[in-house]
Amino acid sequence: MSRDLEMRPLTVEAFAPFGEVLEAVGAPDRIINQGFCGRFHDRAKVDFGTGRAGISLFEAVPRALPYTLDMVERHPEGSQAFVPMTEHPFLVIVAPDEGGVPGRPLAFRTAPHQAINLRRGTWHGVLTPLHAPGLFAVIDRIGDAANLEEHWFDTPWRVVGG
Repeated sequence: MSRDLEMRPLTVEAFAPFGEVLEAVGAPDRIINQGFCGRFHDRAKVDFGTGRAGISLFEAVPRALPYTLDMVERHPEGSQAFVPMTEHPFLVIVAPDEGGVPGRPLAFRTAPHQAINLRRGTWHGVLTPLHAPGLFAVIDRIGDAANLEEHWFDTPWRVVGG
C-alpha cells in the first residue's frame, strides 16, 4: 500500500519554503571578465552551524517512475546544494517540518540546467537522478558533529509522473 505524489515542474515560487532554485534566468546581475561573462550573483544561502563548506562529487544510480519514497532525511547543521553535471532532469522531494517530523512531501522534476540549494534542516528525499549518468557536484557542510536525521514513513509514498 502506498500514497501517490504527483511530480510537478520545479519553480522558484513552489520551492521557496525549502530553499533556492539555482538557474540562470533573465539578465545577469553583473558583466565580468572583460564583458565576456554574465554573473548571476549570490543565488543561494550556504548556511552552516559548525564545520566548513565543502564541494564533493556524488554519482547516484538513476531511478525510474513510479518511484517509492519510504524515507526522507534532513541535515540540521547545514544547507546542501545539488548541481547536476549533465543537462538531465532529476527528481527533488521535500517536505515541510511539522513538529519535528515531515509533513506531506512534494515532488518536483527539475528542468535542464536547474540546480537546488536545500535550506538547513529541510526534510528531503535522497539524490534521485532520472537519467544516467547521475553525476552531481554537492556543496555542503564538512564537520565532525552529527548532521543527519532520517524519518521512515509507516506508509510509503509513490511518486508518479506529472
